Amino acid sequence: MTASPTTVSAEQTAHPLDPLSPEEIARAVAVLRAGPAGAESFRFVSVTLVEPSKEALRGDHSEVARTAVAVLIDRAANASYEADVDLRTGTVDRWTTLPHGTQPPIMLDEFDEVERTCKADPRVVETLARRGLTDLDLVCVEPWSAGYYGVDDQGRRLMRALVYTRLTADDNPYAHPAENLVIVYDLNAGEVVEIEDHGVVEVPRATGNYLPQDVGPARTDLKPLEIVQPEGPSFTVDGHHVRWANWSFRIGFTAREGLVLHQVHYRDGDEDRSVLHRASLTEMVVPYGDPSPVQSRKNAFDAGEYNIGALANSLVLGCDCLGEIRYFDGVANDSHGNPVVIRNAVCMHEEDDSIAWKHYDFRKDSAEVRRSRRLLISFIATVANYEYGFYWHLYLDGTIEFLVKATGILSTAGQPAGERSRYGQTLNGDGLFAPIHQHIFNMRLDFDLDGAENAVYEVDTIVPEENPTGSCFYTVDRLLEREQDAIRRADAAKHRFWKVVNHRRRNAVGEPVAYRIVPTDAITLAAAPDAHVSRRAAFATNTLWVTAFDPRERFPAGEYPNQSRGGDGLPAWTAANREITDRDLVVWYTFGMHHVVRLEDWPVMPRQHVGFTLQPFGFFDRNPILDLPRTVPRGRSDTSGDGCCHGPE
Repeated sequence: MTASPTTVSAEQTAHPLDPLSPEEIARAVAVLRAGPAGAESFRFVSVTLVEPSKEALRGDHSEVARTAVAVLIDRAANASYEADVDLRTGTVDRWTTLPHGTQPPIMLDEFDEVERTCKADPRVVETLARRGLTDLDLVCVEPWSAGYYGVDDQGRRLMRALVYTRLTADDNPYAHPAENLVIVYDLNAGEVVEIEDHGVVEVPRATGNYLPQDVGPARTDLKPLEIVQPEGPSFTVDGHHVRWANWSFRIGFTAREGLVLHQVHYRDGDEDRSVLHRASLTEMVVPYGDPSPVQSRKNAFDAGEYNIGALANSLVLGCDCLGEIRYFDGVANDSHGNPVVIRNAVCMHEEDDSIAWKHYDFRKDSAEVRRSRRLLISFIATVANYEYGFYWHLYLDGTIEFLVKATGILSTAGQPAGERSRYGQTLNGDGLFAPIHQHIFNMRLDFDLDGAENAVYEVDTIVPEENPTGSCFYTVDRLLEREQDAIRRADAAKHRFWKVVNHRRRNAVGEPVAYRIVPTDAITLAAAPDAHVSRRAAFATNTLWVTAFDPRERFPAGEYPNQSRGGDGLPAWTAANREITDRDLVVWYTFGMHHVVRLEDWPVMPRQHVGFTLQPFGFFDRNPILDLPRTVPRGRSDTSGDGCCHGPE
């Protein structure tokens, strides 16, 4: 039997990098409520930890102050603010008014507000009735971020709501879109400001349900599969600090990013070697390729506009996670500043991973085999119709892998029955289709490879002009010396990859120690360069960016992409063209899923995954897992010398 999982609760706070506890969030909010944010019109977008500087982390941790940064909105003044609160002294150390028109991320309870208020507006009710949607209990108003499309929003905090309906209480509303209808809502004013009605398209009536009562009897050909570790897991946890095999790291969590890994180290013999100072997914954009009035304005920034960490699920053993599980709570806040604890937001466990290495000596008829395993640290977020699972995999040999697993329900559209749009996949004969779209993710990788002074090389495989056998090829390294040099795209024809090196440390053959970035799933925006989404999500136009470290440069589309007009973040920072050779640097890596919709994606999409790999590349002097133990089948001893991983049976 699998043992009961344990949870690291939100109340445990002992290290300067540990996320804010519920008590700390409540204290910060109380300080602000007693000071500049006392009016009832204030809303709290987020209250998170001000992470200590790298210099402070190298010193005495007891001297590091705990500081909360709050992002606030005053609805009455239609203004936004940032504030720093010293949690020791209970003082507001900074109160900054953000530039007019700056729109922080949308708060979770604002989604509920939009739906409730829209369905109470007589103009909306009348518009719905023209489409035969008279039972408001079945109507679903789904708010989307407003974006920017060249029309001045006059500083208003807007959302653009789409409409679906259920036919019965348990029906899948995404089977029944009310196409050509958008409700524009002002969050600060609390009112509908415009109804965009581009013409009535009959609402599709064919169902797309997936509950057991709709699918029929469950299959019976699968036997139980259990993961059992009789002696318990191999990892140890102290608060938010984890040790597993040769790895050690700290688990963090923010409302905007969700899961964060801090201070990722690998023990090499007797030495604890640093690899990453901080790593997280910092932005994602989902642009749609249909030019119709509703679909063309779908391009959500799920981190910067929606705070994807705050949308994390509470994970369930045996469903979301399987095995010997250790959970970590996530902490966020609602719009009134009340702490919200997301129980079991982060799941950690081990998985078998086939063979780590093997060689069969045919001359001696004997084999040496070692089995691999990996440590998974993950969370899953629901963003309206889609579910995204975010998975860090640590391998015994020093490899780090990041995967996004996408599932959930397609964002659908309607068309006249019998028509077929070139911009999507028709899902049934009743007018339902799903537009082509992309899911593009950006990672912020703050490297600390054997120290802070690192550099990046681009490595291409070259076929020389003088090629006596016709089959010669080799690799060429090119140092990326400045930020503009390091704005790069993947190139499969050149088998391109990038490596982060430390010139100050050499391996056994005199080369700088390195990790390489293997660019799988390296898609970029399909939109034209002058499209609004290309300017707003410029990070997605290239695979790689490298910047000189600056703690203020945190998010690739800028600090506040909601309703932004573009140009923020990476394009603005790299315009300085700072030197990045032997510097403290940050690598920004873009990858994603080009989602050409299939019939098999309906009504719930089977999981698809995309990601990338960080792999030691001369970081070690030899295979670092030669010392893995031989595996002995359960119920056998190893005294005979004839275990399953060595020698003949």
